[in-house]
Amino acid sequence: MINRTSLRIKVLQALYAYMESGEDNPEKGVNHLMESIDKMKDLFVWQLSFLIETKRFAENRIEENKRKNFPTEEDLNPNMRYVNNRVINALENNKDLRKEEQRLKINWADHQDIIRGYYNIMRNTEEYAQYMNDKTDDFQHDKKFVATMISEYFAELEVLQDFYEEKSIFFVDDYHLVSAMLLKFINDMKPSFNETTLLPNMYRTEKDEVNNKDFVRTLFRETLSHSEEYNKLIGDNVNEKKWEKDRVCVMDMIILRMAITEFLCLPYIPVKVSMNEYIEISKYFSTPKSKIFVNGILDKVLKKLKGENAIHKKGAGLLE
Repeated sequence: MINRTSLRIKVLQALYAYMESGEDNPEKGVNHLMESIDKMKDLFVWQLSFLIETKRFAENRIEENKRKNFPTEEDLNPNMRYVNNRVINALENNKDLRKEEQRLKINWADHQDIIRGYYNIMRNTEEYAQYMNDKTDDFQHDKKFVATMISEYFAELEVLQDFYEEKSIFFVDDYHLVSAMLLKFINDMKPSFNETTLLPNMYRTEKDEVNNKDFVRTLFRETLSHSEEYNKLIGDNVNEKKWEKDRVCVMDMIILRMAITEFLCLPYIPVKVSMNEYIEISKYFSTPKSKIFVNGILDKVLKKLKGENAIHKKGAGLLE
């Protein structure tokens, strides 16, 4: 379920942290990386549980309002659209998710202030008002509403991020990545999702039979073990009239080495995919000029490696 782009970012961050720490034990770095990815699943489960708990909070409020001494017509006949949301109810009844909640010992009883805060934010949005009054009542509209809440409001919930920071240092670093995973998961949900549906494998997608654990480990290990070799290859292709070798930033060098690792050590990934992925990553994780630099260097390196017949891919068209 974790896409390759997210895994590349995780490896990039892990390599940077490893190099900055001065650590000299690659396997320790690999283990730390794998632990951080496993924690992404934990946070993913917490976020699903948060959605469910918010719905339960709404149910409790409805029951409390009915028990008022002088309930209004709205109290007695509330709009049940949100608490009947098919997507959230399917998640609540899912056995695999309940099992994961038990494994993590998730309990929101002492954190109702966080739930209440989000519920009040949600109730005051235009999206909530439109959803509650929409005449079309089906799974797709339920799903669209949940997805909107995640994409528009989860990222801004600082109190929730602070709560997760107390749970695990990994949760803070991966909050936005996991929010993106959560959004994709919700958007991909089908009406057939029920209590026996298994949650997705964190390391594999439906379209990819290659276990991404191997991808992550290979990318980290090979990038480290060939650092000197790849540094020379990169240095030989730097145009010193445009760029000074000694001033190439650390993040650019790691990005370039990771791309070269994919060219040479991961035979099932097309070179065009690797090129595009790392050029895109450089836009967000390095300097403003990094995209141009990374693009130019990788283009030269790729031509050199192809000319030396050094790249061996399994499958037609992967060298294109």
